[in-house]
Amino acid sequence: MPDEGQDTKGQPGTGCPSLLRAALFGLCPRCGARSLFGGVASFAARCRACGLDFTAFNVGDGPAAFLTLIVGALVVGLALWLEVAVHPPFWVHVLLWVPITAGAVIGGLRAGKAALLAAEFHRSAGEGKLKDE
Repeated sequence: MPDEGQDTKGQPGTGCPSLLRAALFGLCPRCGARSLFGGVASFAARCRACGLDFTAFNVGDGPAAFLTLIVGALVVGLALWLEVAVHPPFWVHVLLWVPITAGAVIGGLRAGKAALLAAEFHRSAGEGKLKDE
């Protein structure tokens, strides 16, 4: 049985979290501590519990591109539906869709970035190297 030290301190379950749990709760892919993010949507430099260096992972802009398409399509579709069904004034659309869009983008960006970082960690993904090197 693994040592139940700081690896699991304050977290449900033990050991490394699943990809879904790591993405939803911002858990370190190695130890499961809630230390993945240092800001709203920016990674911390390293895990406060186990010391895993998050700067070694390259998540890139993949989550932002998907969110632009997915959240944009959902919000435009829902706004069009609301306009056709209820015909609210323009200010209702602004008060409704701006916060929903901002919340969906920030929440989705956190989850998407965390999922990609956890996937890189679990698959030991790294920079490609030639065989001769």
